[in-house]
Amino acid sequence: MLDTGQKQAVIEEYRAHDQDTGSSEVQIALLTERISGLSGHLRDHHKDHQSRRGLMQMVGQRRHLLSYLSRENVGRYRDLLARLGLRR
Repeated sequence: MLDTGQKQAVIEEYRAHDQDTGSSEVQIALLTERISGLSGHLRDHHKDHQSRRGLMQMVGQRRHLLSYLSRENVGRYRDLLARLGLRR
């Protein structure tokens, strides 16, 4: 899980304007941070199947948000992929 400071830092970096806390970019960035943290946990605890299930759900949610963003605005989609270091 992300603590409040980490979450605020991610929101600050990816928000579009001062009041933005829930845009697609912010949601995708938060999910990416949670996914990377959980991946590290699963490297150490490979038998934790419940966490693996949660990871798969987060990856699916991020995939849906990315496909939505690619449909709505390709430029923002490509910029976000480059900033996050994701490949698609």
